[in-house]
Amino acid sequence: MTATTITKTIFLNAPREHVWSFLTEKDKLARWFHPAEEDLQEGADYTLLDQHGDMNRICWGRVLEMKPHERLVYTFTVKPLNGAMTTVRWTLEDAAGGTRLTLVHEGIEQAAGEAAFMMLSALDAGWDEHFGRFRTQVREPVPA
Repeated sequence: MTATTITKTIFLNAPREHVWSFLTEKDKLARWFHPAEEDLQEGADYTLLDQHGDMNRICWGRVLEMKPHERLVYTFTVKPLNGAMTTVRWTLEDAAGGTRLTLVHEGIEQAAGEAAFMMLSALDAGWDEHFGRFRTQVREPVPA
């Protein structure tokens, strides 16, 4: 990892299976991150949509690896990166009756070039905001 890798860890009062569903199922992704066109599937492209009215593509990539309840890896880009891909890696571990969820987002400096610090700052703040919603949503009962 480099100095330009974003790494964040949160602890959730939920089993890994429940946390996993919020990382991979379109309806649950919409509750904390962005609406997805469909559930994430290994080897498939994915598209997340802007939830603020226009439902345009906001971020997208390809799911590289899915090891249910343990690890999820996908490429990730947003409009300001002009299609240059970064990598997002999620790791789920048991922790004192709950789940330790770790995000590693790398390749930002290579993808953003001269705008790397601005993009790192924006993504870092964005992940903080999304993690706040994740904590709240994973605790609430999921509608049937």
